[in-house]
Amino acid sequence: MSPNEKQPQMNLVQTPDYRESYANSVQVRVSVWDFQLVFGLATAESPDQVTIRNQTAIFLSPQQAKALWNVLGQNLAQYEQAFGVLNLEPQSQNFPQGSVN
Repeated sequence: MSPNEKQPQMNLVQTPDYRESYANSVQVRVSVWDFQLVFGLATAESPDQVTIRNQTAIFLSPQQAKALWNVLGQNLAQYEQAFGVLNLEPQSQNFPQGSVN
């Protein structure tokens, strides 16, 4: 974008069916056309059994997935600068590949 071009004004509007959810599990599925992020709640039913209840799936184009990756990276860097480095636990064998828990 050249210096003479103005950014368009962004209006954020919540639709009537807007909702907020909490997820502690994210599964990523990839195809040639899109990325699918499946958000859910993981609970330990017992020490050797975890149940993931999938709640919502969001489809993103590869371009939007990369833009999300960039925004998350920038925000995580700022978070760690303010609050300290986040350490991830070793991935449990109980969770499917591609999950972020």
